[in-house]
Amino acid sequence: MKESCKKILRWIASLFVQHYQVRVSFNKEYGDSDDKVYISKKILVQKENHLKFRDLDNKTIEYRSAGGLNYIIEDL
Repeated sequence: MKESCKKILRWIASLFVQHYQVRVSFNKEYGDSDDKVYISKKILVQKENHLKFRDLDNKTIEYRSAGGLNYIIEDL
């Protein structure tokens, strides 16, 4: 009984959590084979040359570039 109540509470809380789709491209074209797509829980740093976010597994992923980054962040 206690376990099922915890699952229900976690499910209700998950309805109010914002998730993002982060698409990082390593060249100027999106849709290539070099693109990486992540689902993230939280965007930590979003600047022109620095992107840092936390994915669903609580791993911190960080990209830096001196020449600027090519990324798209979408709400899910």
